[in-house]
Amino acid sequence: MQDSMRNRFHFIGIVFWFFLVISTITRTVLLVKSIDVVSLSILEILKIYIIGAFYDFISAGYLVIPFVIYLFLIPQKIFNHKVHRYLAYAFTYVLLFGAVFLAFSEWFFWDEFSVRFNFIAVDYLIYTKEVIGNIKESYPMGLLLSIIAMTSGVLFYLLYKTKRVDNLLRDKSSMKQRVKPTLIYLLIPIISFAQVTDSFSKFSTNQYNNELSKSGLYSLFGAFRNNTLDYDTFYLSEDELSAVSNLKKSLSSTNSTFLNDGGVTRDIVNNGQEKDYNVVMIVVESLSGKFLESLGGDKGLTPNLDSIIKESMFFNNFYATGTRTIRGMESITLSVPPMPGRSIVKRPDNHNMYSSGFIFRDKGYETKFIYGGYGYFDNMNEFFSNNGFDIVDRSNFSKEEDTFHTVWGVCDEDLLNKTLKEADASYRAHKPFMSFVMTTTNHRPYDYPNGRVDVPSHTGRDGAVKYTDYAIGDFLSKAKNKPWFKNTIFVIVADHCAVSAGKVELPLDKYHIPMIVYAPEIIKPQVIDKLSSQIDVMPTLFSMLNWSYKSKFYGRDILEESFEPRALVGTYQKLGLYKDDVLSVLSVGKKLDNYKVLEQDIFSTKYKEIPVDKEKKDEILSYYQSASYLQKRKLDRYDN
Repeated sequence: MQDSMRNRFHFIGIVFWFFLVISTITRTVLLVKSIDVVSLSILEILKIYIIGAFYDFISAGYLVIPFVIYLFLIPQKIFNHKVHRYLAYAFTYVLLFGAVFLAFSEWFFWDEFSVRFNFIAVDYLIYTKEVIGNIKESYPMGLLLSIIAMTSGVLFYLLYKTKRVDNLLRDKSSMKQRVKPTLIYLLIPIISFAQVTDSFSKFSTNQYNNELSKSGLYSLFGAFRNNTLDYDTFYLSEDELSAVSNLKKSLSSTNSTFLNDGGVTRDIVNNGQEKDYNVVMIVVESLSGKFLESLGGDKGLTPNLDSIIKESMFFNNFYATGTRTIRGMESITLSVPPMPGRSIVKRPDNHNMYSSGFIFRDKGYETKFIYGGYGYFDNMNEFFSNNGFDIVDRSNFSKEEDTFHTVWGVCDEDLLNKTLKEADASYRAHKPFMSFVMTTTNHRPYDYPNGRVDVPSHTGRDGAVKYTDYAIGDFLSKAKNKPWFKNTIFVIVADHCAVSAGKVELPLDKYHIPMIVYAPEIIKPQVIDKLSSQIDVMPTLFSMLNWSYKSKFYGRDILEESFEPRALVGTYQKLGLYKDDVLSVLSVGKKLDNYKVLEQDIFSTKYKEIPVDKEKKDEILSYYQSASYLQKRKLDRYDN
């Protein structure tokens, strides 16, 4: 009886081994792909594989849950029926296909982001139309699925030859006898869910090594599980009122007066006449600083932007707050730090935030969020429409206006031509306008109209960057002929860098982006080398407009003499403050680490760990703990 009972569940062990082998091969392939950036000491490599096997084992435990339950519930009297044989064959093949499909998916995800599955992968599962369309446009899916199916078939044949599936049919155990092995297998995911986190993978100072030690499937589960992170539960904190008080010190300026509202609301007062310049803000997808020769790039990808910079106010020491488009959107629009967990743009309670859109509207502006894709993606339309902007997305483009598109949206030329039309409409209505324009072309599949640049479409990121540069140059050339041009400030800024992964946990070079303020009739050309970030965009712009307004922003006017250079950078878990060549990083587990930045340019970051001092601790907590405190109490709303 024990032997026959063993036959029913012994098959699960075989599935475990197949999954572990596939996962080990995947890990090895990714390691070889990243051989030039990983730490290759024997000890580090051993840790990658040992820790990786641990996570793979747990992942397999999750994977076989349905089959374990199935084997437990099927009564012995129908267990020998041929239908069960076919179901067992089908289930086995599906498991193998899923494991091989996961391995292929990890390769392409790593190729794009240099990390295991994370928040981005979760979003990809939610926005299936865009993601599946992007995959179809980027890869030969028919060929890939055929290869996956054939590989799975070979593995199934090897498993079939072991006779393990057929052995299942000879089982004669009772349900009572099946309880023990069922509980053993189910305890793996239950215990791991309660006790295991991704902290075991953080053994190295090289972030690539840490990522390689993870399991893609486990990381995907973890991303679903940790899509929200309560600051007070997971992060270092102090007295909340002290954090707010310290923040006020960082935000104080000669032209501001704090109000007694329990938060950081203050009156910003500028003397002289307020300006009603139009504002066109072009937020460029994945425009890393390394693409521009003006910041040290060497590929000649942005001749138009580099030319424009010579006539502009150019911020050359400027940083994105995050690694996703919606992180850039929230930091620019709301002037807030990057908070742990999901972006504010995607949170359900994100209406009526203290948004720059409302401030523009209070000044009589028409405000529009102009996007070449469908703005339901990443909840963008919901966010912008409830925070002071009208929506112009792909659904508003006529057939004539949409001359070329990918699944992500119309090409950047079409988007910027639409922007010209919307500006013309506001001008005819005698309204100043603010347009928040989000591009899409610099995104896989890197497809764009042929004949515009000397790099063929669909050949990679460099061509997409060059095309976007062409589209912006063409847009500004057309704008110069518009009656509203001389009264318009054009802001060109990236949403984030093209790649976010690096050897260190917050690689500053992967956050270094350009910001260009172009208004030849209004602003004199100059280079601003103060360290700053996206949260400072709107306060600086409002200063250029000489506006007096009520502010709850965390950013400050970069041009002000008392501005203290610093940048806030982060991921969905890591929260950083870069100031005085020191990077302070808050992590889950109430950890705070300080790093002395030894070298930092657009291509690399090197730093060493140093002791944490009270001043750095107080300052970083003043930003991130106070942001959580004010959000929970809804002191970050426009009507408060």
